[in-house]
Amino acid sequence: MAQGFESFGLNPRLLQGIKDMGFHEAFPIQVEAIAPLLKGRDLIGQAQTGSGKTLAYALPMLQKVAPNSREIQGLVLVPTRELAVQVAGEFERLAKHLPSRTMPIFGGASMRTQIDQLQRGYAKIVVATPGRLLDHLKRRTIDLRGARFVVIDEADRMLDMGFIDDVKSILENVPRGHQTALFSATMPNEVVKLSQRYLTNPLRVFVDSEEISVESLRQSYINAEEGAKFPVLLAILKTERMEGALVFCSTKIRAAHLAEALARNNVNAEALHGDMSQGQRNAVSQAFRQGRIDVLVATDVAARGLDIPWVSHVINYDMPDEPLMYFHRVGRTARAGKRGTSISLVSREDHDIFNKIKDMTGSPIDQDVRFALESAARTHLMLPPRPTGFSGHGGGRRRKRDNRGRQKGGRSGGRFRRRRRG
Repeated sequence: MAQGFESFGLNPRLLQGIKDMGFHEAFPIQVEAIAPLLKGRDLIGQAQTGSGKTLAYALPMLQKVAPNSREIQGLVLVPTRELAVQVAGEFERLAKHLPSRTMPIFGGASMRTQIDQLQRGYAKIVVATPGRLLDHLKRRTIDLRGARFVVIDEADRMLDMGFIDDVKSILENVPRGHQTALFSATMPNEVVKLSQRYLTNPLRVFVDSEEISVESLRQSYINAEEGAKFPVLLAILKTERMEGALVFCSTKIRAAHLAEALARNNVNAEALHGDMSQGQRNAVSQAFRQGRIDVLVATDVAARGLDIPWVSHVINYDMPDEPLMYFHRVGRTARAGKRGTSISLVSREDHDIFNKIKDMTGSPIDQDVRFALESAARTHLMLPPRPTGFSGHGGGRRRKRDNRGRQKGGRSGGRFRRRRRG
C-alpha cells in the first residue's frame, strides 16, 4: 500500500517543499529509512541508483535542523562534484519554505568564496566531497563541532575513487554521539569495515536484492563494429521516441568529438567530461536538466552524478571496462518510477565484458536488429575534422588527446519531446 509523506510527522513547511517538487508517495527506501532516522537511529541503506535515497536522508536531516543555530548541523559526504551540486540542490528545493540553507563544497570552485560563506554562517547543512572538505579542516575554515547528523552517500564509489581514508579522517573531526547514515549500492568489505567502526548499532535497510535487475528498464544491444557505431547511433537518435538521452563514451576525447559530430548532423548534443572547467560542467548539466539539450555525451564522470528522472534513454557508445559500471550507467534512466531504455553498441572486442554483464543482470538484454543496415556499412555523414578518436577516423577508442571541452549543438533531428524543465 502506498505511503504518503504526511505519515512521518514532518514539518508542514517541509511537506510543502516535497509537494512543490511533485512527490506524493514515498519510495520503498524512503518508507524503510525515514522513520528510523527521525528517531535518531544509525542506518545502513543498500539501494540501487534511482531509488530515491537522497530524500530518505534529506528529509530527516532537514527536520532535525535547529533554525536559530549558526552552526553546521548536518554533513553529507559524496564522491563527486556533480553529486555535491545535485544533492545540495535537492536539499534547497525541499527547504524552500524553511530557513535552513545548504551549501555544496567541492574542488574546482573558489576556496575564497567558500570560506566567506562559511565565516558568515551561511549554511546549516554542508554537502561536500572529501578532498575539499579536508582542505577546509586543515585550514580550520570549517567547524564541524556542531554536526549532529552525518551521511556517507555512495560509499562504494568513495572506495572506488580512493576516498575511504579521507572519509575516516573527516569522521574523526566530528564529535562523538552524532547520528550517522551510510548509503551504498554494493557492500564491499572496506565499506562494511567503515560502517562497523563509525556506526552504532545501525539498522540495516536492503531495498534491492543482490541480483541486479531493473524491471522498468528495457535493455537491448546492437552488434556494431567501430566503423559502424556512428551511423548506428545517429539512426537510433532519429528513430527512437525520446525525452532525453545519455550517451556514454570511454574517453574524454571521444565524448568531445562525438558531441561535435552529432551537432554537425543536426542533433542537439553537448559533451560532459573531466577536461572541462567546473563552470562548463555545471552549465552543461543544468542545460540538460532543463531540457535545453537533447543528448548528453558523457564519460563515466556522469554515470553516478546525474539525477534527472526524465532521461528516457541511455546508450553505451562504448562498453565500460567493468560490469558494475554498466549498471551505474543504465541506472541514469528508469528513475523515480518511470520506464527507460538502454541500448549498447557491442563490437567483437566487447564480447567478454558484455557476457559478464549478461551473467550479472536479472533482466534480459535483447538483440535489436532494426539498425542492421547501418551496421553493415558506413554512410557518408558530416564527421568532425581529424583526429576524432572514433568511428575509425584518426584513432582508436582508447586514444587520449587534448580537446577544447564544450561543443555547441544544433537543432535536434530526432524524435525528442520538446519540454522545458525548471
